Amino acid sequence: MRQKIRDEILSISPFDDRERHDVSNCLAWVDSGVELCRVAKPATPPKHLVSYFAVVDDGHVLLVDHRNAQLWLPPGGHVEPGEHPRVTVARELEEELGFAAPHPIGAPLLVTVTATVGLTAGHTDVSLWYLVRASRHQAIKFDEREFVGVRWFPFDEVPLERADPHMKRFLSKLALSEKTCAA
Repeated sequence: MRQKIRDEILSISPFDDRERHDVSNCLAWVDSGVELCRVAKPATPPKHLVSYFAVVDDGHVLLVDHRNAQLWLPPGGHVEPGEHPRVTVARELEEELGFAAPHPIGAPLLVTVTATVGLTAGHTDVSLWYLVRASRHQAIKFDEREFVGVRWFPFDEVPLERADPHMKRFLSKLALSEKTCAA
């Protein structure tokens, strides 16, 4: 599985200098042989792998008001030992939002390395950011234990001051990738 995680990171075309650094940092981390997945809550090991997934539709992104982080975040979750990060996306989508992806999960769009904040602050999440395209009219049954609520935001109205610190970069990279695909 370590090689598959490495391949996911290598599949990412870095967007900026920060992401080039994060890709390099992540590859060195994977190659170091340390445990990549969380094996005990809240943070063992203190640096571990997460799969985020941005659910998008027609210039909107679905964010969750996360109880522990106290931020608007893309849904997602910790990658379990032996689990492919794309399987994490499919599992967490059903667990957290109550629906299945309407398409196969593709390669991640972004990778970030972030010190956590909120109620479980103090560890580092290595996050692979995946894309799920689903209708804003899709029925959602969110996990009320994890989230205060869920909301669709137009890209230009995402509350960046209370979101993942990399959200603006993600949205910029998404917009650029969609322009490239449309060309």
